[in-house]
Amino acid sequence: MAEWIQHLMDSMGYLGVLLLMVLENLFPPIPSEFILPSAGFAAARGEMSLLGVILAGTAGSVLGTLPLYYIGRAFGEERIVAWADRYGKWLTLRGEDIRKADDWFDRYGTKVILFGRMVPGVRSLLSLPAGMSEMPLPKFLTYSTIGSALWATLLTSAGYFLGENYDQVEHLIGPASKIILGLLVAWAVWIFIRRKKAQANE
Repeated sequence: MAEWIQHLMDSMGYLGVLLLMVLENLFPPIPSEFILPSAGFAAARGEMSLLGVILAGTAGSVLGTLPLYYIGRAFGEERIVAWADRYGKWLTLRGEDIRKADDWFDRYGTKVILFGRMVPGVRSLLSLPAGMSEMPLPKFLTYSTIGSALWATLLTSAGYFLGENYDQVEHLIGPASKIILGLLVAWAVWIFIRRKKAQANE
């Protein structure tokens, strides 16, 4: 897969980066942790510009969220969960993953999209509950764009500065993602406690 990704970027440049990031959102086994650092290394070699890669990566990531958003909007949770349980193994997707993403969305608010876009394994799935909850499209796109831009900047810059060691980004990003996930959970717990205290005071 790595050779195919590299070939597509070499032959199509920014459009290749955009298309790969669209696919990465639809097929989680295609890793943005490899795509963008590799493109960042290409920018370091002068084959593309750093800003151009970041913009292409962000645009592709945002466009890739739309199919799942509209699927979530068109179908209810139960139908999507049943489909994932039956066919999701081809996309490494389970009905349980859909329910968890939806619970996160319902429990912790729309801001989770902003930070969730930087958590591998969660970032792609958040589009479904956003659609199922009928979150307004402009609001969804705003949060998704900001989160995707931060993620694209982080990965592309890492590949740019690491140079030939860009393939190490995939190993380094794991701990960072866990920190982000931990902060999200801590924030959610704090919101939960604050609401409980407010209800007790009432």
